[in-house]
Amino acid sequence: MDATVTPSWAYTLRLPHDPRAAGIARSTLRAVLRGHGMARLTDTAELLTSELVSNAYRHSRGPCALRVRAMAPERVRVGVWDTNPAIPAPFTKVPAPPGPDAEDTDDTDAEDGRGLLLVRLCAERYGAYRLDGAHRGKLLWVECGP
Repeated sequence: MDATVTPSWAYTLRLPHDPRAAGIARSTLRAVLRGHGMARLTDTAELLTSELVSNAYRHSRGPCALRVRAMAPERVRVGVWDTNPAIPAPFTKVPAPPGPDAEDTDDTDAEDGRGLLLVRLCAERYGAYRLDGAHRGKLLWVECGP
């Protein structure tokens, strides 16, 4: 086997509906990325993971799960499953770039939605899936690279 080939890997962590879940998810993510030589992705991946797990805690009543997986030697995908099937913006559609005629819809006093705006700004790719069957709910995912 060629020593330069990086085997694929994935880690899954099931988290209870607990306000400490985001912190535990961040700690786990840091350890995984450091262990696989991807520490340079930590800042962005940790911010996005925190937002996804916090969103799961706020908008569902059940457990959630964090999945961290290598997509390439320098790319990681973070997915968060929760029991609420509603897919939030920005995952529902690809946002249009702001233009000179765009309305100012930034409500800086809004209580919801600002955290997931970070996904649009920081993730290289993102997406969502509604799930049925044994794991009803949704899966939100983001990808980070160098």
